[in-house]
Amino acid sequence: MRVSRQSGFTLIELVAVVVLIGIALSVVSLSFSKSMNSAKIQAASRDLVAALRYTRGQAIVTGKQAALDLDIQSNTYQAPGKPIVKLPEGMQMTLLTADSEQTSTSSGRIRFFPDGASTGGHISVRLGEREWRINVSWLTGEVTREETTK
Repeated sequence: MRVSRQSGFTLIELVAVVVLIGIALSVVSLSFSKSMNSAKIQAASRDLVAALRYTRGQAIVTGKQAALDLDIQSNTYQAPGKPIVKLPEGMQMTLLTADSEQTSTSSGRIRFFPDGASTGGHISVRLGEREWRINVSWLTGEVTREETTK
């Protein structure tokens, strides 16, 4: 007489495979979440740089001073003649500018002059551990951005 043995997987093997799939999915989702946050803050800082450069261009073209207004409390900014832009949820903005350009404890502006110069300052945009710093040169009005690490 022959004894037949059934082939298949044991319960322990199936549980091990399910656990490994769960671990792999959690690692992938965490990585995806971090890359999404990175893309969000990069896009927000790039848009803010574009708004500053637009404001500088307006001052040069019109021959009149132009200012980018920032409200730190509501996380918004506005370029001349443009609608108010709100930063995405969870982002924080800080502003360092000339005392004369502080309009309140939570708002201020960076002003550009017809020759391209500005009042200068820094704007930091932060989301989680990522931070981008936007620098505006007072002498030339040049706008640059850099990622800072903590």
